[in-house]
Amino acid sequence: MTMLWATIVVIGVLVFVHELGHYLAARSVGIRVDRFSIGFPPRLLSFTSIKDGWKIRLFFYRKDSGGKYVWAPVVEKTLKRPGRAGSKTEYCVALVPLGGYVKMAGIIDESLDTEIKHAPDEFMSKSPWKQVWVMSAGVLMNILLAYFLYTGLAWKIGIPEAKPDPVVSQLVDGMPAQAAGLEPGDRIVAIDGEPVNSWAEMAKKIHAIPEQTITITWERENQTFEKTLTTAYQVFMNEGRMDTLGAIGIYPDFNYRPIGPVEALKAGLRSTVNSFGMIFTSVRLLVTGGASIKELGGPIAVAQIAGETAKAGWLPLLGFIAFFSVNLAFLNILPIPGLDGGHILITLIQAIIRRELTVKARMVIQQIGMALLLLLMITVIVNDIGRLFTD
Repeated sequence: MTMLWATIVVIGVLVFVHELGHYLAARSVGIRVDRFSIGFPPRLLSFTSIKDGWKIRLFFYRKDSGGKYVWAPVVEKTLKRPGRAGSKTEYCVALVPLGGYVKMAGIIDESLDTEIKHAPDEFMSKSPWKQVWVMSAGVLMNILLAYFLYTGLAWKIGIPEAKPDPVVSQLVDGMPAQAAGLEPGDRIVAIDGEPVNSWAEMAKKIHAIPEQTITITWERENQTFEKTLTTAYQVFMNEGRMDTLGAIGIYPDFNYRPIGPVEALKAGLRSTVNSFGMIFTSVRLLVTGGASIKELGGPIAVAQIAGETAKAGWLPLLGFIAFFSVNLAFLNILPIPGLDGGHILITLIQAIIRRELTVKARMVIQQIGMALLLLLMITVIVNDIGRLFTD
């Protein structure tokens, strides 16, 4: 149950914020928004902005004229507000509570709607730079959300500072330290026979040797243990750049230093940039073969992580939302048809050649992009299912 509501919260918040960015940007440049939906169809409740008021509709199953049950309005009311111009936008609460969407006038998007009249309030009638602004606004909103959350968490929790002693506080499941038998409270006293007197000294030795064999010596209740293991690797921010460092899956105990709003703003920016750095490094590893595509996670993996972080409390869940928001921003800005980056790429191409691509050409490009996205989705879902049966 925790996994279900946490997944709805994470995906719902992120997609809603993303689509809100598109909606606000479209309205700012005079593009008509036909529908703004919280959730995916079928519609459950809708509020349509009309002249001199609002049209309110509640949807459910009812019999049509032929006696068949169809999903249609069962209640329809008009709320009078004299003097309202009415934007004709339909604001919906839909039945499937996972995200949402914005349907703008005059745009070939995932719906493959070809009804473009080039009216002044349509997307295709706006200048290329206004189009780019509208299509990039969702990504910008996701970045701002991540920055806001990271800043708030830093202000609430403070800046973590590791305690100096090389004492294990937590272990990461499936990492070498856990497999070797280390436990919370163990004190690491040597790496490859060389004594270590602080966490920083120990970490420096391990970070320098990713995916190599080392010997760990530790103490527990006046007993000494020793084990040879192979380090894993993780991506860290190292001296201002992302680097692949050795890791065995242990965490120190932390003190949290309280900070003020100015330092929190800086910490939020630092965390947002670091999140992008981790994603760039992950993509680089995929391209160079340093990581396998089998390591990519899909909706099942997201649901599992959301559930686990929710069990740890609201603060860890907010941290996950922030990191996932950066991931969503990065994915959407990729120049793949079907994503925001693909729309931006087509707009820039049209600006360079100084003419519009035909509707047929844009539809073909959109269909190719959707096919690529579908292939990626199938791949990550297969990975998720494989992990379910092997973990």
